[in-house]
Amino acid sequence: MERNYAIEMKGITKRFGQVVANDAIDLSIRRGEIMALLGENGSGKTTLMNMLSGIYQPDDGEVYKDGERIYIRSPREAYQHGIGMIHQHYKLIEVFTAAQNIILGLDDGRMDINAANAKVREICSRYGFEIDPEMKVYDMSVSQKQTVEIVKVLYRGADILILDEPTAVLTPQETQKLFGILRNMKDDGKAIIIITHKLHEVMEVSDKVTVLRKGRFIGTVETAETNPQALTDMMVGHAVTLNIDRPRYPDPQAKLIVEGLTCVDEEGIKRLDSVSFTAYTGEILGVAGISGSGQKELLEAITGLYPVKAGSVRFIGRDGNEVELVGKTPKKIRETGIGMAFVPEDRLGMGLVGSMGMTGNMQLRSWKEGRGALLRKKEPENLANRVMEELEVVTPGIDYPVRRLSGGNVQKVLVGREIASQPEVLMTAYAVRGLDINTSYTIYSLLTEQKMKGVAVLYVGEDLDVLIELADRILVLCGGQVAGIVDARSTTKEEIGLLMTQFNTGRAER
Repeated sequence: MERNYAIEMKGITKRFGQVVANDAIDLSIRRGEIMALLGENGSGKTTLMNMLSGIYQPDDGEVYKDGERIYIRSPREAYQHGIGMIHQHYKLIEVFTAAQNIILGLDDGRMDINAANAKVREICSRYGFEIDPEMKVYDMSVSQKQTVEIVKVLYRGADILILDEPTAVLTPQETQKLFGILRNMKDDGKAIIIITHKLHEVMEVSDKVTVLRKGRFIGTVETAETNPQALTDMMVGHAVTLNIDRPRYPDPQAKLIVEGLTCVDEEGIKRLDSVSFTAYTGEILGVAGISGSGQKELLEAITGLYPVKAGSVRFIGRDGNEVELVGKTPKKIRETGIGMAFVPEDRLGMGLVGSMGMTGNMQLRSWKEGRGALLRKKEPENLANRVMEELEVVTPGIDYPVRRLSGGNVQKVLVGREIASQPEVLMTAYAVRGLDINTSYTIYSLLTEQKMKGVAVLYVGEDLDVLIELADRILVLCGGQVAGIVDARSTTKEEIGLLMTQFNTGRAER
């Protein structure tokens, strides 16, 4: 066994009941190296890293650090071995400062906050972080909160770092800053593992790539000796076309006119501040913004699910007549005959009934048709079978409760049902979140098909590369305001990133 490996995992297997999440996986990384861990949704990436960080324990296999076998039975023991994981969802106390969060839980007898502040500043200076240790978490941006989580791991002495989807909520500029910091840590001899699905970032920042597929180790390749297409083929097991067609619709017409839309939450905080735009037939209007910039509230306000304080949302029917949507409930909007479909961020809470199977959830779309939905079950059954086949939904059957399906398969059911309703306006919030790359490109094709049928599509997404390639125009939200609307064919990630932070308001305006 080579002693220059910081970490070596050999034959790691993890089972959850009858499901084998990791099947005899081998993985190794040296110090001064950045490794990308790549795989489709459900391939076992996070499970494998959860074992290295002590959250799970393997059923079989061995872990070695610097050539010595180690046993990791808890996150505390992982830290004792110099292993720290930065999770996708941050675990910070909002009313505490950065330094207070960083030292929380340490067994130092007492909290010497002055010493902690000094040590945090030293770590930040060493690697290039920009964070004030005395700043309250509730005043921080998303990227600053991520910085606190990374510094927390370094403060505890970790020299092997695992980052789970670290750029998911960052702007392009913030991503570049993070990559610079990772390179500084690499130069300092840290071993860094990044779980990601963004191939262009894999190519930019990693030294090597380990690919998993369906819980199994497929291979490790040097980044300099591969390309995105080859990595995709390894992940999926067959060739996948990584191209998104963007044809032009011949005669776009205004379909949805939003003017001065303002929404305030229960605490009196403005979530949308005088938002105005027009969505056209035959167009995919992308919606970009840092997490929490108002994307969710925008779609819910249009569909009658979020209260509107001021403004107008007008739907223009095929006959040219305008219908005001503000003040109407989702039920009233549907009864008005407005062809609107919505794929919400909350798949089971707002989109589907978890206790129902695919047939029942398809049936919800036609509940008011005829004298009773039970008399019209054949059509929903046919639709459920078609969605299952076309989107490759993995389920024991169309009447199996959807809450027992994986998140990716739940999303396929929801997207398939909404597209099948033949809407005039189709709104999607993170439509491919949790989906494998093959199914994601299927969804992109379906959205483009809808666009070319004259549907106005609003696509809220978090991958700027996809937004630029898929959308016709991109509306950028920042702090609940419209920072700009750009032509997707001529814009850049950098331009969008600047707009995403244009107002730099910090906390939402009251």
